[in-house]
Amino acid sequence: MTTASDHTRRQFLSAAAVTLAASSLSARSVVARAPANSLRVAAFGVGGMGASDLGSVTSAAGVDIVALCDVDSLRLASAAAKHRRARTFHDWRALFDVMHREIDAVVVSTPDHMHGPIALAALDLGKHAYVQKPLAHNLRECRAMADMAAARGVVTQMGTQIHSESAYRSAVATLRSGAIGRVREARLWVSRSWAGPAGGRADRSDPVPASLDWDLWLGVAERRPFVSGAYHPGRWRGWRDFGAGTLGDMGCHIFDPVFSALDLHAPLRVTASGPALYAETFSGDGRVHYVFPGTAHTHDVVDIHWADGPDGPPRAVARPLLPEGMDLPAAGSLLIGDTGVMIIPHWAMPIVVRNREVDSSAIIEVPGKNHYHEWVDACRGDGTTSTPFSRSGPATETVLLGTLAAAVPGETLAWDARSQTVDNATADALVSRTYRDGWTPVGM
Repeated sequence: MTTASDHTRRQFLSAAAVTLAASSLSARSVVARAPANSLRVAAFGVGGMGASDLGSVTSAAGVDIVALCDVDSLRLASAAAKHRRARTFHDWRALFDVMHREIDAVVVSTPDHMHGPIALAALDLGKHAYVQKPLAHNLRECRAMADMAAARGVVTQMGTQIHSESAYRSAVATLRSGAIGRVREARLWVSRSWAGPAGGRADRSDPVPASLDWDLWLGVAERRPFVSGAYHPGRWRGWRDFGAGTLGDMGCHIFDPVFSALDLHAPLRVTASGPALYAETFSGDGRVHYVFPGTAHTHDVVDIHWADGPDGPPRAVARPLLPEGMDLPAAGSLLIGDTGVMIIPHWAMPIVVRNREVDSSAIIEVPGKNHYHEWVDACRGDGTTSTPFSRSGPATETVLLGTLAAAVPGETLAWDARSQTVDNATADALVSRTYRDGWTPVGM
């Protein structure tokens, strides 16, 4: 039932969305300050990973959570109980409209499809931004976010917190030291899948929970009926409208040390050989082959293979390279160089193998850092971030290219990074997305 108060609230939110464009023009000059004592933060998406992000950001000294936004009132109430001075909102557009002069920075931890729209609005207002991985839902949004962050001169960080842990930092330092020579091939994998149902959405409409604003949850995506247990909470990753599948999620972590250590940029070509994407969801057993131009740490070209699903790690490739009886982790990467191989387990210290023997002396141990505190400090003008959008944007583009290639398995796509186009009409149509009427993000 629609009550009078519901009608009034919707009028207000609609008005907030309209006035945001005008307020953005005047606020664009209000670039977030680098405060000496307090960083005023607004958080978007405060349940699940968002709750974890809130706890990690506020563990830094001098962080003041001034606003909380979530489309689920139960999650919002839980966060508000811990941050009692923060104002609460269901609609992110209303938050910006009301509080754009009272915030310095934002943390965006929503489902993937809303990363770009919320972050672009924040960046356009000159706010520093910490955005969960993958940086955006599609390639065009990634590029727009990196470009706008550079234009506004704000501090940015992608939420791949493992990037700053000792294990991944040590892997990067060890690879860069030449421990296995120039790399010619890498195998990356995760032994699970975020595949969605092959048949797509259920042919029914369930009552929307009283705590959830379903229309705001959908955001930029086309309207669809709510189905209990299908999307919210936590089941959206396998749906193409809302998530980026296994590669979009876990690939951002597992690609990270490889991308950083080898100084990779845009791939030349990408080919998917797993099953085609379903009409509405991601399929399981993903297989993607990337070809990158060479760098100082690789051969003239370097082949990188991604796999996800229940088949597990590439044991057949690894068996003749590793000590007898040594197995690969459930998730990670295997890099093959001229003088040895390196295993980078997901979130564990790297292992160097030479002549089928583990060489522990080759590891360069680097202490970890706090990924969240690094961002907070940089917002205050102290140091820089290690995954700014200028770097995490291209890395996310690489990951999303794999999900795009899965729409046309068997086709080798040539990627033109400058124009953000591929030489296949079906895949090229997926570089961006179709936005719901009235929801096109700023900068798109």
